[in-house]
Amino acid sequence: MTKRIESKYKINRRLNENLWGRAKSPINKRAYPPGQHGQKRKKPTDYGVQLMAKQRLKGYYGNITEKQFRRAYFEAIRRRGDTSENLIGLLERRLDAVVYRMKLVPTVFAARQFINHGHVLVNGRRCNIASMQIKVGDVIEVRGKGKDMLLVQEALASTERDVPDYIDMDKAKLRATFTRVPLLADVPYPVKMEPNLVVEFYSR
Repeated sequence: MTKRIESKYKINRRLNENLWGRAKSPINKRAYPPGQHGQKRKKPTDYGVQLMAKQRLKGYYGNITEKQFRRAYFEAIRRRGDTSENLIGLLERRLDAVVYRMKLVPTVFAARQFINHGHVLVNGRRCNIASMQIKVGDVIEVRGKGKDMLLVQEALASTERDVPDYIDMDKAKLRATFTRVPLLADVPYPVKMEPNLVVEFYSR
């Protein structure tokens, strides 16, 4: 497992986007990139636009490593159908993304830590691998003492976001079933994601 060293909100500043739609993001007060020349507007090249689209999508899922993201891209190519839709489906099937969508934690970073500490069961078995690919019909639930954690209770009570319809959530039991692989239009991104530009970036 690799460790993300930098602050998650630095990702927001660098990309000039409130990636997770959180009220406490500094981009809400300083809507420009960091640094001495952050407020100067520069017209990006085609490569720059594609790179930012990739960094935006990669950053949203907990700033996963380039190796993991590239692996997801090549798996998306291998599958039948639209590559950009396949990529979104693979990213949304990550266990940390599903736990985040269940509103058990406030951020996807917290989801990764929650899983690493062994608080999650998949089909009744303990799983501590955040990148595990969830299948349609899999049941994800909180294990033991994790149900009483303040982090979980506060996340469930938050009004920042809702559980999407491709996850059938039982809030009383803190258990959910992954009902289908979502398309891009189904995923509740707070900002515009352009996986087609990510495909263009890697196919250069």
